[in-house]
Amino acid sequence: MANPILQVENLVKRYGDLEAVRGVSFSVEEGEVFGLLGPNGAGKTSTIEVLEGLRVADGGRVSVCGFDPVRNPTELKREIGAALQFTSLPDKLKVTEALRLFSSFYNRGRQPEELLKRFGLEEKRNAFYSQLSGGQKQRLALAMALVNDPKVLFLDEPTAGLDPQVRREIYDIVEELKHEKKTIVLTTHYIEEAERLCDRVAIVDHGKVIAQGTPRELKQTSANISRVEVRLAKPASNGALKTLDGVVDARELGGAYVLHCQRTAPAIVALVKHLEAEGNELVSLEIATPSLEDVFIELTGRRLRD
Repeated sequence: MANPILQVENLVKRYGDLEAVRGVSFSVEEGEVFGLLGPNGAGKTSTIEVLEGLRVADGGRVSVCGFDPVRNPTELKREIGAALQFTSLPDKLKVTEALRLFSSFYNRGRQPEELLKRFGLEEKRNAFYSQLSGGQKQRLALAMALVNDPKVLFLDEPTAGLDPQVRREIYDIVEELKHEKKTIVLTTHYIEEAERLCDRVAIVDHGKVIAQGTPRELKQTSANISRVEVRLAKPASNGALKTLDGVVDARELGGAYVLHCQRTAPAIVALVKHLEAEGNELVSLEIATPSLEDVFIELTGRRLRD
């Protein structure tokens, strides 16, 4: 990238003795949707808050829209928008009042009426914040993040805690912004969110970037690993599936067992023999190509939400 709109070099953030971010580096090109993917506690939110100017880094260098968040906080805030992980407004604040209030902080931006229509909040314009559903509150948070028509939009866990239907509505909104070539940096621990929305992803674990690239590129790094999902007549012996020939990892997931295999054919043969010896039966078996979840397991030895 010749002129990235956002650049992070060896970022470090500490809280007392805890080093939450340990040398994170990445760049984001203008018009790109870039995702920080990792479990809770990986350092994603701390990284975002440094970029937004809400926290001061303990090491490294950060540039957003050409500005240092510490040295140029006023200039930076004119160019960015943010929907934080948790948004809370006064219960008796009306939707239109919230948008007008946030619009008053800037000398340029979008009209509240336009944002009400854009985010499907027209019928809720005079509703109090306390009367909104979780999805409506999140749509309002996104609308407020866009009042200044920012060059870079930060979304910290934009669909956390929302039901699947509302989550898909938020995906549609982000995809619209993506088509408008809006630069977006989002954090998530949802695999499907990263695969659907992001042009590139950095996988973060224990405060470090352990891999980055497009979702396709990351999945290709696990091309030698296959995902085998099986359902059994009876629960498998504790940990036994991990020891089978060709299996590098095995975990129970939603009543099924997911096996990551380096050598698929020997693994399936070993599985069948094991089940026969245990007096168990194979109910179903499905072989799939690696997902980002599989990449994460291969890199860390654990599932994203462990």
